[in-house]
Amino acid sequence: MLDLQKLRGNWNYPTAIRFGAGRIKELPAACQAAGITRPLLVTDPGLAKLPMVDEAMKFCAAAGMSVSLFADVKANPVARNVEDGLKAFRCGKHDGVIAFGGGSALDCAKVIAFMSGQTRPMWDFEDIGDWWTRANERGIAPTVAVPTTAGTGSEVGRAGVITDEATHTKKIIFHPKMMPRVVIADPELTVGLPPHITAATGMDALAHNLEAYCAPFCHPYADGIGAEGTRLVKEYLPRAVKSGGDLAARSYMLAAAGMGATAFQKGLGAIHALSHPLGAVLDTHHGLTNAVVMPYVLQFNRPAIEERIVRLARYIGLTDATFNGMLDWVLALRKEIGIPHTLKDLGMSAAHIDKFSEMAAVDPCAGGNPVKVGVPELKQMYVACLDGRL
Repeated sequence: MLDLQKLRGNWNYPTAIRFGAGRIKELPAACQAAGITRPLLVTDPGLAKLPMVDEAMKFCAAAGMSVSLFADVKANPVARNVEDGLKAFRCGKHDGVIAFGGGSALDCAKVIAFMSGQTRPMWDFEDIGDWWTRANERGIAPTVAVPTTAGTGSEVGRAGVITDEATHTKKIIFHPKMMPRVVIADPELTVGLPPHITAATGMDALAHNLEAYCAPFCHPYADGIGAEGTRLVKEYLPRAVKSGGDLAARSYMLAAAGMGATAFQKGLGAIHALSHPLGAVLDTHHGLTNAVVMPYVLQFNRPAIEERIVRLARYIGLTDATFNGMLDWVLALRKEIGIPHTLKDLGMSAAHIDKFSEMAAVDPCAGGNPVKVGVPELKQMYVACLDGRL
C-alpha cells in the first residue's frame, strides 16, 4: 500500500507548490506568503455552488481576510469574463487573486490579476514576439492557484488562453510574472470529478507532456519532465477514471498535469493548433479535443519523431517499444477511458475544414510542430480526424 505521506511536500518547481491531501487548509497562509490580504476568488459557476469553494472562502475569512467571489467564467473563457472580473477586482479594492478551479478558471483568474494594473488593452499582450514587455510589471497583482482538475497545469503556467469573440480565435496572453506565487495542489479537491471529466483533463496532461517531448527544440530539462509525466499518465489515469477516490492516482495525475505545463515551455504543436479552433468556434472541451486529434497528429509527425517515440516507449514500459506500440497504447487508452475516435463526435463537419485549417495555420502552436505545417497539411490532418483514418 502506497504511503500517501510520501505524496506530500513543499516543492519549488517552477514555483512554490504545497502538494498533498488536505492542504487547502493552508490557503490563508499561502495568500499571506504571496502578500495577499484582500483576495478575489475566481472560479467557474459550477464550482461556485460546491462546498469546497465555500469552505475555501471560510478559511480566508477566519484568518481575517476580506474575500469576495467572482464566478462568471465560461468553459472557454472570453474577453468579457476578464473585463467583468476586473470590475469586481477594482470595485472590491482587492490586492490579489485566488485562482480556483480547472484550466479555464485558472487562466481567466491569472489574466484578471495580470490586467489589474495595466492601462493598455488586453490583446496588446498577446504572446507575439516581445509584446509582453509592454506590460507594467508593478501593475500585476499576485495570484495563488488552487487546481481542482488534473489537466492543463495552468497553476504553474505563465499565460492564460482567452477567446476573442470578435474573431472566434483563442489568444494566449503571456507574461513571465503571470506565474502564480504559490500553488495549493490538494488531490482531495479532484476526487469529485466525474469519470468523463477525469478522462478529458487527464488526456490534456498527456497531450502537454507528449507534445512537449516531441517538439523540435533543444530543452533537455523539458524532455525529462515530459517523459516522466507521460509515464505517470500511463500508470495512473486509468485508475483515476475507474476509481475517483483513489488518492494515489489523483495525486500522481495532479503532478503529471503540472509537469506537462512545465514541459511545454519547450513548445507545443499540431495537437493544440488543431484543437484551438474547435474550442473557439464549437466550444468543445480542450482536453477532450486534444485527446481525439492526438493519434492522427502522431501519425502525421512519424517521420520526424519516430526515434524519440521509441525511446519514450521504452521508458514508460511498453511491451512493444516501437512507434506502432506507442500509437496502439494511445488508442487503447482512449478506448478504455471513453474518448471518442473522431472529430465528428465533437460536432465538427467537413464544412468546417477550410476555416479551421486557416485558423490552425496561424495558431502560435503550429510553429512548434516537428513537421512543418501550413493550411494543406492541417487540412490533411482534419480530414483524417473526421474520417477516423490513421
